[in-house]
Amino acid sequence: MILLGACAGWSLITAAAHDGRPEGVLLAVLAVAAGHAVGRVSGALLPVAAPCAGAAAGLTLAVALPGLSAGPRYAAPLGHAGGTAALLALATGAACCAAWATSVPELRLVLRLLAVGIVLAGGVLGSVAGCVSSTAVLLCSLTARSVTRRGLCLLGLAVAAALAAGTAWAVAADVLPGGLARVLEGRLTVHRVALWHNALRLAGRNRGLGVGPGRFGELGGTAPQPLSSDVKPHSALLQLAAEQGVVGALLFVATFCWVLHALWRSPRSTPVALTAGAALTALAVFATVSNALSFTTVTVGAGLLAGWATARPWARDGTESRL
Repeated sequence: MILLGACAGWSLITAAAHDGRPEGVLLAVLAVAAGHAVGRVSGALLPVAAPCAGAAAGLTLAVALPGLSAGPRYAAPLGHAGGTAALLALATGAACCAAWATSVPELRLVLRLLAVGIVLAGGVLGSVAGCVSSTAVLLCSLTARSVTRRGLCLLGLAVAAALAAGTAWAVAADVLPGGLARVLEGRLTVHRVALWHNALRLAGRNRGLGVGPGRFGELGGTAPQPLSSDVKPHSALLQLAAEQGVVGALLFVATFCWVLHALWRSPRSTPVALTAGAALTALAVFATVSNALSFTTVTVGAGLLAGWATARPWARDGTESRL
């Protein structure tokens, strides 16, 4: 809560300094905090039913997302693929957490079939990233039973997220070898890479307080925009660095690190903690290379999953091992 409060407070400070618009950041912080609180309470009372319901809701929202996100903000060429993929990964994580939380073999099988269904839904929706990330979350969950020390695995997830962030930063700085840079640019689209270049340019010129929340579209407008009025950098890390300076980016990174630390200290079983960690790491990767955190449904889902994975079920208090 201290970190989330710092994120909100810093956005207000930078907004006051540059006449920015911090409403988007404040809404995201509120969504995560509310989701986490609801997740802790519902996870304590209903450790199986709550994440199961969340998985079903996430799948439903992923299918309905195009209708929920109509408008120029999520129009082509960058679209809402990051939000769809993030919801699928979070829904898969919730289903797998519910499966590990139950002691009934038949119900565990049904919940894992639900997770498989979410993976297949990603393919049906045409979300390659969502299908791949959901598969990765499911495989991590299935192999978590044999893990005896969750700390090393969570450290590995942190390294994976750091590699994604470092790669995005390298693409924005144009320091990668030519062949690799062209391959990544083809995957990410020229438009997205141009936005990243502008974000890093603004971050370099305004390291202290940034240019102000919500002002990237006003000051970073050299990127070509042939099909869309979308002027977001499509990278939470680079957007925060440009709009809120180094401190804003560090607070974002610190929040993710705190989530992994909370999962390490969680009273829930190791498979539950690692499953949630895998899903939230997938979200961190999507947030680094897309507009995933622009969707309130995604930020609420992240808070819910973190809450479910760190709650202490009342009926099983003290019986789960923290390995």
